[in-house]
Amino acid sequence: MTDTSNITSSHLSVAEEHRSAPLKESVENALKQYFEHLDGHPAANLYDMLLAEVEAPLFKATLEHTNGNRSQAAEILGLNRGTLRKKLKTYGL
Repeated sequence: MTDTSNITSSHLSVAEEHRSAPLKESVENALKQYFEHLDGHPAANLYDMLLAEVEAPLFKATLEHTNGNRSQAAEILGLNRGTLRKKLKTYGL
């Protein structure tokens, strides 16, 4: 097993200028824009909408990382296989 505790950002394969903001910051900005674009109209089902926007790419990336192995993906995600299977069906993955 390789020790990755001393890896600095300069050792990562992504160039500094191509790195995006932390996820938390990206979500905050997206929500600010969402509320600004409502222009006084009521928001509805925001929680479910946000979860769908985050969960689908999370599951897709994790499945790609595990080469489609759902047992490994469930373990990585901290979900049981049945829950993962249900969520994958929900998102058509």
